[in-house]
Amino acid sequence: MRTQTDRERIRRQTRKRKLRYLRRRLEKATSQAERRRIIAKIKRVSPTAPVPDL
Repeated sequence: MRTQTDRERIRRQTRKRKLRYLRRRLEKATSQAERRRIIAKIKRVSPTAPVPDL
């Protein structure tokens, strides 16, 4: 059985992994529409995370 701290740790790790993945995709994105979509996803995953401007 998982404890509350384990669940929180796993949740943080998952969020960080997803943010790293999305930032990597953002670097490779070519069109502005694609960049906007990825930035929207980043903000949804972590609203306070720093995101480069368009």
